[in-house]
Order: sequence, then structure tokens, then C-alpha cells
Amino acid sequence: MKTFVLAAALAATLAVPAVSAEPILGKWRAPGGGIVRVSTCGGGYCATVISGEHKGKSVGRMSGTGGEYAGEVTDPRDNRTYSGTARVSATQLKLTGCALKIFCKTQVWTRI
Repeated sequence: MKTFVLAAALAATLAVPAVSAEPILGKWRAPGGGIVRVSTCGGGYCATVISGEHKGKSVGRMSGTGGEYAGEVTDPRDNRTYSGTARVSATQLKLTGCALKIFCKTQVWTRI
């Protein structure tokens, strides 16, 4: 009986979901084929290109939680920075950058 109680207690402990990392963290493939790593930095999240033509460039800094993020995005081709938002759903990150809040462009990145 003690073995059964111990096994049940262990199973219940393992069934409790672990605290998961924010959905935005990880590696993403941008439409141009480059890979971007999103990691924690200074209380938020920083995106850096880790492969491809723009390797080493910072392309964004955001804050948020639970799949909804806001901050700044930088186009690595011309180094211009825009206000931006990101929404993570399943294996995709939908990133939108806007100039003057009316000229917006959206990209969809895929988790790798």
C-alpha cells in the first residue's frame, strides 16, 4: 500500500505543468531565410540575426507576455527602427513594424 501511495504522489508531482518560457523565446526563420534568435535581455526580449546576410545585427527589442509583445523592430537592410508588435501562435511569430502608426508591414516568422 505504501508503494502505491508513493507512486501516486510522484505521478501527481510530475503531472503538474512546469512554468514554461515565454513563447517568443527561441530561434525563428525570417522570410528571407535568415535565422533570428530571441532571448531575454534587460527585462525584455531582444532579437538578433544569427545566420544569413545580416548576421550579428540586432533586429528588435520587445516586452510583453503570453504571446503578445510590443516594442521596436529594426530593418537590418537599412537599420531603420519602427514601432512594432509581435504575436506568437503555435509555430509562427507575426511581426508588424509601423512608421507613423499608419505605414505598416507584417512578416511571418517560423519557429525552428
